[in-house]
Amino acid sequence: MTHWFHRNPLKATAPVSFNFYGVATTPAATKVCNDLRLSRTRLLELFTDSSCNPEMMKNATDLYFSLLQGFILSLDDSSQECKLRYIQNFKWTDTLQGQVPSAQQDAVFELVSMGFNVALWYTKYASRLAGKEDITEDEAKDVHRSLKIAAGIFKHLKESHIPKLITPVEKGRDLEARLIDSYIIQCQAEAQEVTIARAIELKHNPGLIAALAYETANFYQKADQTLSTLDPTYAGKWRKYLNLKTCFYMAYAYCYHGQTLLASDKCGEAIRSLQESEKFFAKAEALCKEYGETKGPGTTAKPSGHLFFRKLGSLIKNTLEKCQRENGFMLNQNQMKK
Repeated sequence: MTHWFHRNPLKATAPVSFNFYGVATTPAATKVCNDLRLSRTRLLELFTDSSCNPEMMKNATDLYFSLLQGFILSLDDSSQECKLRYIQNFKWTDTLQGQVPSAQQDAVFELVSMGFNVALWYTKYASRLAGKEDITEDEAKDVHRSLKIAAGIFKHLKESHIPKLITPVEKGRDLEARLIDSYIIQCQAEAQEVTIARAIELKHNPGLIAALAYETANFYQKADQTLSTLDPTYAGKWRKYLNLKTCFYMAYAYCYHGQTLLASDKCGEAIRSLQESEKFFAKAEALCKEYGETKGPGTTAKPSGHLFFRKLGSLIKNTLEKCQRENGFMLNQNQMKK
């Protein structure tokens, strides 16, 4: 089953030379600074390299962050701050608020900003892989794993590093709790989409699929509510995506719940469940159009024409027709008995 995910753009950053004349006075110190510059440049190149895979990203990330830690952690493992922490200025743009950069002379700011981009890269890698027509089981596992890694990075940044920033996080910017939480929840929801697709492929119990779909819809709804107090100019398009995925998976939940009811010969209830599914699907279809028309950061796409969307529409229609046929058959049987 192919997937479609909304993605916000990566953060952009200004080049950093790490030239500390008068501070890096030994060949070893100069080498560390040179390695920092080269490893940072390499990591930034990988963000936009379509041939980059998780192993390449992990190696580049480990190398740069291990060097950057020398500007954050004290060499003697004491509680005192490293004296190099505030020696270099770093500039980063925001994923939602465009090209106006934020600047801080703080290595922790560099750590969380670059880490944020690494997490975004894993979500983009997952999206690229999940969008293939014939995704294999191993690729589906890679999608699931990448989304879990991304959620873990966002969570780690929020809990362990962002609180250490000296300059408070600006409202509505990437490092604020509302945005971080939304990214985490969205990763959880999208990972569960992969689980649902696998359950459908293996023809698991419709009741299980309905429960998973309902939980996924709730994830998307929660992510949307987390963004509800942000300026719609920046978050409007993202919220349309979260809304349409909420309706889409509610339609899935009612559709498979209807199948469960039909299997128990509860045709009337099954029909009502499928009619609810139709309503949510119609809402999702309308939101798809609104998503395409909404300006703002993020993917430009027509989700209503995507395979994942068309398949659900056909499934609802066919299942409802089956329920109606079964219901008519049972009514005829009852009349004949009378």
